Amino acid sequence: MDFELTDEQRLLQKTVREFALAELAPHSREWDEKQGFPREVLGQLGELGLMGVCWPAEYGGSEMSTLDWALVMEELARVDAGVALSLAAHHSLASGHIHLAGTDAQKKRWLAPLARGEKIGCWGLTEPGSGSDASGMRTTAFRDGEDWILNGSKNFITNGGIADVAVVMAVTDRDRGNKGISAFVVERGTKGFAPGRKEDKLGVRSSDTSELAFEDCRVGGDGLLGREGMGFIDTLKILDRGRVGIAAFSTGIAQASLDASIRYASERKQFGHPLADFQAIQFKIAQMATEVSAARLLTWRAAALADSGRPHTLESSMAKLFAGEAAVKVALEAIKIHGGYGYLKDYPVERHLRDAKIGTIGEGTSEVQRMVIARQLLDLRGVVR
Repeated sequence: MDFELTDEQRLLQKTVREFALAELAPHSREWDEKQGFPREVLGQLGELGLMGVCWPAEYGGSEMSTLDWALVMEELARVDAGVALSLAAHHSLASGHIHLAGTDAQKKRWLAPLARGEKIGCWGLTEPGSGSDASGMRTTAFRDGEDWILNGSKNFITNGGIADVAVVMAVTDRDRGNKGISAFVVERGTKGFAPGRKEDKLGVRSSDTSELAFEDCRVGGDGLLGREGMGFIDTLKILDRGRVGIAAFSTGIAQASLDASIRYASERKQFGHPLADFQAIQFKIAQMATEVSAARLLTWRAAALADSGRPHTLESSMAKLFAGEAAVKVALEAIKIHGGYGYLKDYPVERHLRDAKIGTIGEGTSEVQRMVIARQLLDLRGVVR
C-alpha cells in the first residue's frame, strides 16, 4: 500500500494551494462578512480545469481521479471553505448526477459547459419538510404530452441563487416510494422556475445557499435525467462519491485550524516563553495533528476505492463522519489555544469553527453516516437482510 502522492498530484496540490493563497486568502474575511464571492472566482477555477476535475475530456473535464478531487477540495477549504463548498455542489452533485445518469446528448448540452466553468450548477434534493427523509418529498412532476410539469420547492440549496443549471428531484409516482422519485435538469430562465430567499447562515457564508421554487414549471422530455423513478437510487450513488469531497473539505478546515494554532503558539508569549514551550499546548497540537492525519487517510482510502471501481459506501461514510467531527473538534481546540483572540474576527479560527459545522450536516448528517456504516457492517456479516 503506497501512501505517497505522484509527482503530478503534488504539482496539482501546489497549484491549487498557490491559487487559493493568492486569489482567495486576501478576500476570505470580506466575502464571509458580505455573504458572497464574485462569480469570476468560479471562472478562474474553470480556467484551471477545476470545475470538471473528474469528468472526461470529451465533456470538458480534466479526467483526473477521485483522489485528485480530494486534494483540490482540501486545499481550497484550507483557505476559503465557502468557495470549496460551492465547487463541491457544482462538481460532485449537479455535474456528478448528469455524468452518472445523463445521455450523451445531455452530457454535451449540460455537463460540458459545467465542466468548463462556463455555467454553474446546483442540485436540489432537500425540502422544508424532508431532509434525510426523502419519502417526505413534496415536489412533484407529471407528464403533459412530451413535457413534464414541476411544482414544489427546495431549500438549503448550495448555489441555488446563482446557478445556471439545476438538477432537481421530484416525485413522479407517489405509490412507489423512493423508487417513484425522478431527476430533472432545469435551466435558469425556464418559466415557472425561480430562486427564492437567500439563507443567512452561521458558516460558509461566502457560499450562496438559497431556496428553489417551481410553479407549473414546464420541462421538455429531454430534461428527464436517467430513467423515470431512478432519481433517488442514482442519488445514493452520487452521495457515496460526494462524501469523499466533503470529507476532504472538512480535512482542509481542520488543517487550517492546526496551521493557525502552530503559528500562534510559536509567536505568542506568556511568562516569557512561547506558548509552544508549554506541555499543555504541545499535547493539544499533537492531538489535533493526529485527528487531521487520520481524517486525511480515511478520505484517501475512500477515494482510492472509488478510483479502483470497488464499493466504497462504507469507507466514504466513515471518512465523512470522522473528518466532519474532527474538523469541529480541531477548530474548538484552536480557539482554546488562541484564548480571547480566538473569539475575534481578526483571527481566522473563529471562521474555521463556523465553517466546520456544515461538514457534520451536509450530504448526510453524522447520525445518517452512523446509520449507513452500521447497516453496511451488519449486512456484510449477515445479521440484517
